[in-house]
Amino acid sequence: MFRVGLGHDRHRLAAGRTLIIGGVAVPHEKGAVAHSDGDVLLHAITDALLGAVGLGDIGEWFPDTDPAFAGADSSVLISKVVAELAGQGWNVVNLDCTVFAQRPKLSPYKRQMAARIAQLLGVSEDAVSVKAKTGEKVGSVGLEEAIDAHAVVLLTRAD
Repeated sequence: MFRVGLGHDRHRLAAGRTLIIGGVAVPHEKGAVAHSDGDVLLHAITDALLGAVGLGDIGEWFPDTDPAFAGADSSVLISKVVAELAGQGWNVVNLDCTVFAQRPKLSPYKRQMAARIAQLLGVSEDAVSVKAKTGEKVGSVGLEEAIDAHAVVLLTRAD
């Protein structure tokens, strides 16, 4: 049995905040504004995982109204979801994801992100694709007001 999940996330950017993408701290003068650590990529992947098996979305699991998740490490959050899926017999086959950011250039960090994500998902690095796109100076991403991420995941379960 196979399932496909699609995830998306967006965060505003603000000066003086830490930018974490895919579990990796990326040097930049702006970071995500969020209740948790604002890791836009791990949030999109978490939504894709949950959506693939019909378990809702990240906001249902880790609401921004709950003080327990204030400043939460998104690596811990996605690990909880991966453990839940594994408990139900689901395994990740592969992940394809894209981060949309005008700046900073993410090419130097993509392999490190893929390695960290693979570790979190319990798959080999060749099962994780991380791509980066700019906003072509258009819209909230292009004007450096926001950062976006999309993720598509394939899961399997032996029944």
